[in-house]
Amino acid sequence: MESKTFVVPNISCSHCVHTIESEVSELPGVKTVKADEKTKEVTVEWGDPATWQKIESTLKEIDYPPA
Repeated sequence: MESKTFVVPNISCSHCVHTIESEVSELPGVKTVKADEKTKEVTVEWGDPATWQKIESTLKEIDYPPA
């Protein structure tokens, strides 16, 4: 299992948090997604078949690219 915590500058409200958590958690292999509105940090835990590249690509597609 891999894990990564990163900043997403576009997070500004609870709707942003919900969108990130729901979209990223739909990727096969993603175990947990936790976004924080105050710190703008997102933590994702994943295993196969998910990869960081797929997670990052999904975040870019939904307009919440990691910094």
